[in-house]
Amino acid sequence: MLGKTANGLFWMFRYLERAQNTARLIDAGLRMALTRDIDTAEDEWRSVIATSGQKSGYEAHHGTYTGIQVWNFILRDKDNPANVREMFKTVRTNARLVRTAISDEVWEAINTSWMSLDKMLSRSVSQGHVGEVIRTIRRAGTLAHGAMTGSMLRDEGYHFARAGTFLERADSTARILDMKYYLLLPSLSYVGTSLDSGQWDQILRSVAGDRVYTWLNSGDLDARGIVEFLVLDQRFPRSLAFCHGELRDQLAALARIHGKEGNCNAIIREADMQISELTVDEIFENGLHEFLNQFTRRNAAIGQAIADDYRFYA
Repeated sequence: MLGKTANGLFWMFRYLERAQNTARLIDAGLRMALTRDIDTAEDEWRSVIATSGQKSGYEAHHGTYTGIQVWNFILRDKDNPANVREMFKTVRTNARLVRTAISDEVWEAINTSWMSLDKMLSRSVSQGHVGEVIRTIRRAGTLAHGAMTGSMLRDEGYHFARAGTFLERADSTARILDMKYYLLLPSLSYVGTSLDSGQWDQILRSVAGDRVYTWLNSGDLDARGIVEFLVLDQRFPRSLAFCHGELRDQLAALARIHGKEGNCNAIIREADMQISELTVDEIFENGLHEFLNQFTRRNAAIGQAIADDYRFYA
């Protein structure tokens, strides 16, 4: 497979995952803001912008944090090159570039979803329509992944697509969790209060983990339990341990196809071994922020190693 084809598949599914994660983040912020007064609701939207990494861009064009300003900036604003409309446009562009490496079903799922989203996001999104937009973005990812699972050969194209998915998903979960201690919680004095519980619930909703966590833990929103769930629980498909386990398997499959391992295999094997030996107590003792910073740096190193090993830019 040509490096540019591998690159297209890898980034097609990275951007698809990123768009879905962003939609979930907006949905969680919307739910939280609806339960707050005006001032506190602005804090919720401020945290959504910060978590998405778009604070400087947003504040260059807006002086307040109202819901409609925030979700339109993230979803469609032309002043924001990282908006969801542009993300999904990139997904569709990459799908066209790798058209011969994906099935008709995957192409149809991506192309149809793009046409729907392009129409929805061609105009300002009102409060009455933001829920529909969020559902459409999430459904687009579900359709594409379902089509891929049901119709694509388990060849190198499939493994590059899955590697992009889990690399992006791991990065998103780590960044959302890191925001808890630095942006979502206004003061250490709030720890253990209802606000603290509400913010933890927002994090769980942002990674589609609120229902399963509640079921596993009888509704007890405990910081230690949530960190253990999102970092170490290998049953949850958005935990850091699960994502890196899947990423390791996809890279191992690529190494078998190509007949040799690359630097990316060595890095993911070391990362996977380290996280498998951790306990939640050790994470808190050494610092959650420090652990997550190290994780995101290593995750980025894996992504770069994949690009280098498989000559994405050749």
